[in-house]
Amino acid sequence: MNFKIVLEQGMDGYIVAHCPVLKGCWSQGKTEEEAITNIREAIKLYLEPDPVTVQPFSDKYRTLEVAV
Repeated sequence: MNFKIVLEQGMDGYIVAHCPVLKGCWSQGKTEEEAITNIREAIKLYLEPDPVTVQPFSDKYRTLEVAV
Protein backbone atom coordinates (compact mmCIF):
# COMPACT_ATOMS: atom_id res chain seq x y z
CA MET A 1 0.00 0.00 0.00
CA ASN A 2 1.12 3.52 -0.66
CA PHE A 3 0.20 6.46 1.55
CA LYS A 4 0.80 10.14 1.04
CA ILE A 5 2.53 11.83 3.93
CA VAL A 6 3.08 15.46 4.80
CA LEU A 7 6.42 16.73 6.14
CA GLU A 8 6.59 20.04 8.00
CA GLN A 9 9.33 21.89 9.82
CA GLY A 10 8.41 21.95 13.49
CA MET A 11 8.98 24.92 15.77
CA ASP A 12 11.56 22.90 17.69
CA GLY A 13 13.61 22.15 14.55
CA TYR A 14 12.34 18.60 14.13
CA ILE A 15 10.65 17.43 10.94
CA VAL A 16 7.03 16.52 11.70
CA ALA A 17 5.37 13.88 9.53
CA HIS A 18 1.76 12.83 9.33
CA CYS A 19 -0.44 10.69 7.15
CA PRO A 20 -3.68 12.62 6.50
CA VAL A 21 -5.78 9.56 5.57
CA LEU A 22 -4.97 7.88 8.91
CA LYS A 23 -6.43 10.16 11.56
CA GLY A 24 -3.97 10.77 14.37
CA CYS A 25 -1.03 9.06 12.65
CA TRP A 26 1.89 11.40 13.36
CA SER A 27 5.62 11.08 13.95
CA GLN A 28 8.77 13.17 13.78
CA GLY A 29 12.51 13.01 13.30
CA LYS A 30 15.63 15.14 13.44
CA THR A 31 16.02 14.78 9.65
CA GLU A 32 13.60 14.12 6.78
CA GLU A 33 14.99 10.59 6.44
CA GLU A 34 14.41 9.88 10.13
CA ALA A 35 10.90 11.38 9.98
CA ILE A 36 10.02 9.22 6.96
CA THR A 37 11.37 6.10 8.66
CA ASN A 38 9.39 6.94 11.81
CA ILE A 39 6.12 7.66 9.97
CA ARG A 40 6.47 4.34 8.11
CA GLU A 41 6.67 2.57 11.45
CA ALA A 42 3.73 4.62 12.79
CA ILE A 43 1.62 3.66 9.76
CA LYS A 44 2.45 -0.04 10.22
CA LEU A 45 1.49 0.14 13.88
CA TYR A 46 -1.68 2.11 13.09
CA LEU A 47 -2.82 -0.57 10.64
CA GLU A 48 -1.89 -3.51 12.86
CA PRO A 49 -4.98 -5.17 14.33
CA ASP A 50 -5.59 -4.86 18.05
CA PRO A 51 -4.79 -8.29 19.55
CA VAL A 52 -7.63 -7.88 22.06
CA THR A 53 -10.23 -7.59 19.29
CA VAL A 54 -8.68 -10.33 17.14
CA GLN A 55 -9.15 -13.36 19.31
CA PRO A 56 -10.21 -16.78 18.09
CA PHE A 57 -13.89 -17.51 18.58
CA SER A 58 -13.39 -21.17 17.79
CA ASP A 59 -10.76 -23.63 16.64
CA LYS A 60 -11.90 -22.93 13.04
CA TYR A 61 -10.76 -19.31 13.23
CA ARG A 62 -7.65 -18.21 11.33
CA THR A 63 -5.90 -14.88 10.97
CA LEU A 64 -4.43 -14.19 7.53
CA GLU A 65 -2.50 -11.36 5.95
CA VAL A 66 -3.40 -10.02 2.50
CA ALA A 67 -1.77 -7.39 0.32
CA VAL A 68 -3.94 -4.46 -0.75
